[in-house]
Amino acid sequence: MKKKTYYVKGMMCAGCSNTVEKVLNGVEGVEEASVNLAAENATVIFDEDKTGRDELAAAVKDAGYELILPEPENQTVLQISGMHCAGCVNSVEKALSNVDGVQSVTVSLPVEKAYVTWQSKSGSLQDLFDAVESAGYSAKKQNIERKNKLEEKREREEENFKDARRKMMISWAITLPLMLWMFVDMVLGYTLVNHAIMEFVMTLGAGVVIFYPGMQTLSGAWKSAKNLTPNMDVLIALGTLASLLTGVMSLTYHLGLTNVMIYSFSGIAAMIMAFHLTGRYIETKARGRASDAITKLLTLEAEFANVVRNGKEIKVEVSELSEGDTVIVRPGEKIPADGDIIDGTCSVNESMVTGEPLPAVKEKGDEVIGGTINTEGSVRIKVKRVGEDSFLNQVVRLVEEAQGSKIPIQNVADRVTAVFVPVILGLALLTFISWWAFPSFFEPVLLFGDQFLPWVITDLPVVSQAFFASLAVLVIACPCALGLATPTALMVGTGLGAENGILIRKGEAIQRLQDVTMFVFDKTGTLTKGEPEVTDVTHFSDSSEELLPLAAAVESRSEHPLGKAIAKYAGDDAELPALRDFQSYTGMGVKGNVNGKTVAAGNIALMDELNIERHANVKKAADTLMNQGKTVIYIVVDNMLISIIGLRDTIKEDSRSTVQSIHQLGYKSMMVTGDQQKAAEAIAKEIGIDSVRAEMKPDGKVSVIKEMQRNGNVVAMVGDGINDAPALSQADVGIALGSGTDIAIEAGSIILIKGDLDAVLKAVNLSRLTMKKIRQNLFWAFFYNVLMIPAAIIGWMHPVLAEIAMAMSSLNVVGNSKRLEKGQLDQE
Repeated sequence: MKKKTYYVKGMMCAGCSNTVEKVLNGVEGVEEASVNLAAENATVIFDEDKTGRDELAAAVKDAGYELILPEPENQTVLQISGMHCAGCVNSVEKALSNVDGVQSVTVSLPVEKAYVTWQSKSGSLQDLFDAVESAGYSAKKQNIERKNKLEEKREREEENFKDARRKMMISWAITLPLMLWMFVDMVLGYTLVNHAIMEFVMTLGAGVVIFYPGMQTLSGAWKSAKNLTPNMDVLIALGTLASLLTGVMSLTYHLGLTNVMIYSFSGIAAMIMAFHLTGRYIETKARGRASDAITKLLTLEAEFANVVRNGKEIKVEVSELSEGDTVIVRPGEKIPADGDIIDGTCSVNESMVTGEPLPAVKEKGDEVIGGTINTEGSVRIKVKRVGEDSFLNQVVRLVEEAQGSKIPIQNVADRVTAVFVPVILGLALLTFISWWAFPSFFEPVLLFGDQFLPWVITDLPVVSQAFFASLAVLVIACPCALGLATPTALMVGTGLGAENGILIRKGEAIQRLQDVTMFVFDKTGTLTKGEPEVTDVTHFSDSSEELLPLAAAVESRSEHPLGKAIAKYAGDDAELPALRDFQSYTGMGVKGNVNGKTVAAGNIALMDELNIERHANVKKAADTLMNQGKTVIYIVVDNMLISIIGLRDTIKEDSRSTVQSIHQLGYKSMMVTGDQQKAAEAIAKEIGIDSVRAEMKPDGKVSVIKEMQRNGNVVAMVGDGINDAPALSQADVGIALGSGTDIAIEAGSIILIKGDLDAVLKAVNLSRLTMKKIRQNLFWAFFYNVLMIPAAIIGWMHPVLAEIAMAMSSLNVVGNSKRLEKGQLDQE
């Protein structure tokens, strides 16, 4: 299954996003599709064997919208220098075609580019460079991935903004003179020309506004109606076209073509469309600002890099870097790519990664992240990740996917918007019939409103008054505000999280986190630094001292921090002997053959597994260490227990304060660890954890979380994202502590990049702030419709004011979400 996020062009309201989501979910091979109106994108999980991106684009196109596809993922574009004729083109094509893994090559002489399609990526970018150079030319990678994402995003937003502004300006250039004319005629009583000419000009002007700048609205209405998913455009189209029709009918009366007198609303039709297009313009501008988080992330990448090639330092575009390149970074420069420092020391501002403003000191062997700033010192860095594999691109991808996801509370708005337009159409029709059939019921209400609402019109004929009220119902109803309520707040919230080192992988985690009742913590690497040290060694054999290096040899193959600490303690001063037949026992320990001896090192569970007898003095020594909060590892050589080793992990500085704050907020806490019971209890007591489950294997941690869930708890699991992956997946909210670069932890729904526990509190505050904004948005969206639609039904709303109010409702939702950017996540 592949998960991809695509930009969708042409969506205007919640009905549009529902339509696109519906057609994408209907494509064979699509497991799940989620469309975000605010972000204007679609996140699709699909089976590549059953469907491809072209099929997805075709389905969206049939629905009347456009799925914007990026350049093919298996294509590389090279900028070729030195070509002069068709012979040069043939030479380059032939050279590139011979590279292993290349499927096809197309070389263009006018633009000096080579388009290489890979069949299998067994070759490398350097292979392409070498092939071109061997043919007598030079090549560099053309950055098609990031014409780049930032430029594409800016171009797309600028195009949408200019288009919306152009339509608004045209509509008002025609509507304002019409409004002025109506004011002079109706309010001041000056008749400039006869009614027939006035109706002709009004109707013609309104027709131009509706069918020229408003054509996209009409087109959107037709497409959504054709797909049986009527949206906001349908309401505006029906309202303006019906109003325009009254102008046509009135004109025929004044020309003597009919005896039926109809009050003309053609001028109002022009105003409704003009205000509608103005609302679209302001909303387009506001939506672009709401997605600033992605723009900020995309601007962080460096443009150029100082790379060492053939012993010389040259300046190249970042897009030309390859894995394995050596780059030089001086003070004040951005680090161009993810990599390891191979020479030098520097201070790096990693605030864009961790939210921490203080620079971090980086030395030889340390990892650095592309886009961070070197504030002091010069270093040489070996590039590890480039392009879509880089940290920054992974962050952008995760934020985009989170912004494109849906959360449970949005289902309420989706269910309403799915039936909203048909209900409003029914209400508008019912309003017309009711006014026409029972005018005596409505007229007293209308006259009462006229006392304090200056825009109420009371002198229209019954049929015209019925039409007037129905028109107001059509244009005042606003499903857009409901559709934007959740995604705009989620968009801004996930962006705020990213700026503070909190990556939301799954949007629903934002909502679920506020429902959590219990936090379950892993110990090693989460509450503690994960860097235990040997504190005690007790021998039970005269030869134990000599045999300890054998244990170090076995532990040197272990990935567990305890094993590494023992290997470091016992093997530093001597070359470790050779190891054979290494075997790891998950959650228990390791075993292997060293110098012909069978050596095992592990906890009490491994001793039971291997049937190793423990004498009273061994138990007594082990109990003493465990009562001190230390972890006990037993060393066995040829089935004889020779030593026990006591280790103590260092508690993180913020563990105690974080757990204390969690308790103050009303949550319960538990520590689940593979460590021994007494050692775990000692650590838990020191930190202040409520309860402990020790000696747990990965599947045991899952069982504990299931048990808590059966008891009615909503569980958040906090772990390091590696050995805790099953538990993180089982928990209602999985919070993975990242190391800064290891962010693509599939098990966690929330990733704390910096890895500090105080970020858990920030994540909780982010959840609360975001959900508060979502509830505010939904309240005002529902309140607006509940208040305004009845007012329109009884004739208290002028259609033009109704359209203004409708536009303001959407803007209020976007603006309220935007204020979330000012939220402080470090407040308890």
